[in-house]
Amino acid sequence: MKSFVGIYMGAMEPVAERPDTATIARGMAAWHKWMADNAASVVTAGGPLGKTKKIGPDGITDIRNRMAGYIIVQAQSHEAAAKLFEGHPHFSIFPGDSVEVMECLPIPAMPE
Repeated sequence: MKSFVGIYMGAMEPVAERPDTATIARGMAAWHKWMADNAASVVTAGGPLGKTKKIGPDGITDIRNRMAGYIIVQAQSHEAAAKLFEGHPHFSIFPGDSVEVMECLPIPAMPE
């Protein structure tokens, strides 16, 4: 089995209003069901991501990006990992935009 990180992506523009209580409750119930249905594939439940700081040669800067949360799953292939997220409540109920899935690759060996 290979490991994949799923990044829950937010909308391009910040959402003007937080979803109402009923939508949040429905979304969380759907998310818990998704987690239970896919428990055999979930390696790390992950969670929401907070504000971002960018660190580079020029120092530290506060920035905004679209990453809203993460999860780590296992699957036989990249395609199989992606299929786990079809219809996910992140974008089917909540105001999220999508889930991006990337394989977790091994760190290359040091040259001798």
